[in-house]
Amino acid sequence: MDALILEAGQFIQTHQAWAGPIIFLMTFGESMLIIGIFLPATVLLMMSGGLVGGGTLPIAPILLWGMAGAVLGDALSYWLGKWLGPSILRLKVLKTHRRSVARARLLCYRYGFLAVLIGRFLGPVRCLIPTVAGVMKMSEKKFQLANVLSGILWVPALLAPGYLAAISVDAAKHSRESLIYSALGFVVLFSVGLLVWHTRRAEQDKRRRTAPRKML
Repeated sequence: MDALILEAGQFIQTHQAWAGPIIFLMTFGESMLIIGIFLPATVLLMMSGGLVGGGTLPIAPILLWGMAGAVLGDALSYWLGKWLGPSILRLKVLKTHRRSVARARLLCYRYGFLAVLIGRFLGPVRCLIPTVAGVMKMSEKKFQLANVLSGILWVPALLAPGYLAAISVDAAKHSRESLIYSALGFVVLFSVGLLVWHTRRAEQDKRRRTAPRKML
């Protein structure tokens, strides 16, 4: 799976027009029940943040595609949970994740709206909470509000580390260049000033030598 993420990152870098749809599929997949357990979209989002910070990718489409995928993935997971009921949590593929399922149930039972809002930032239960919320018949209006708000916050939060790192590198590069240019400018100005001073000094000495001496 890591190799797939790296290949996706390289593909985005060379085929920038596909960056948005790929980000959409990644955030959608990570927000889906079961798929999200095996699809670490967070790594790709951080890589994309670096490309945005470096000026390779535009920020607005990446944010919008990422948010859309996250919100739709959670919404579909919620509807599946509401439609299929508790049986969906007894799937064989979830047998090794019983602890995470139990944690997601507990969070939804205790915190409801806040569990959906904050749950997207909790790796092991991220893709489970929407389905559990559906199974527990959480109000759809309440769920979708938390879903949209968390999606709007989650995508920029994951892009931020790569973006800030790229900006810092670029700023450091520009500061080094500015320092070099400033040093060169100082050397040029100092050299011109020294040349002017030396020329004026030479003219003054010449005038002294050629000036007629007063008779005593």
